[in-house]
Amino acid sequence: MSNTISLPKTKLNLNLTPGEKDEMTKLGILSLNDKYQKFEMPEFHDERPPITKKAVHAPSVLNEAFEYGRPSSFSRATRMEFGDYSVVLISGTASVNEEGKAEHIGDFRAQAWRTFRNISELLASENMSWHDIVRTTCYLRDIERDYKDFNEVRTQFYNWLELDPLPASTGIQATLCWDTLLVEIEAIAVCKKV
Repeated sequence: MSNTISLPKTKLNLNLTPGEKDEMTKLGILSLNDKYQKFEMPEFHDERPPITKKAVHAPSVLNEAFEYGRPSSFSRATRMEFGDYSVVLISGTASVNEEGKAEHIGDFRAQAWRTFRNISELLASENMSWHDIVRTTCYLRDIERDYKDFNEVRTQFYNWLELDPLPASTGIQATLCWDTLLVEIEAIAVCKKV
């Protein structure tokens, strides 16, 4: 499997609002005569290249976001190397299966477990585990209704893993990308290179 994700080629939208044209021109995407411009790497990267990054995949449980019926342009996770340490940034992950479909519609607790499973598989694909997680951000569609169940599932999972200390975490009520999803978690994992 490739270390990078090639996004599907998209046709440039020519029905742009004046504001879109203005911002795309200022970004260098459009020329002053509305022609698409090829991206050029900034010169400062000649002396200081960007850090090495690697897209992370777990196709046995989770498809790639750009394969959705309504494609999204992001990696499930990205791995970076900083000296003796590796960092994995896990994108918001929910109860989505390997076909890109929501699992356990209407069952909050099952969605939470599937979310933990998906993140576990992303970590395992990089030889990491929840013991490498240092921070999570947890998004709940209805925090008033679901936080008690969420915290029970999370506590049961963390106890099973014997996590100590627990990761830093923030819980946020949010409108998630699909109406069928009730919980989404993003995470940061750090480990020493072997």
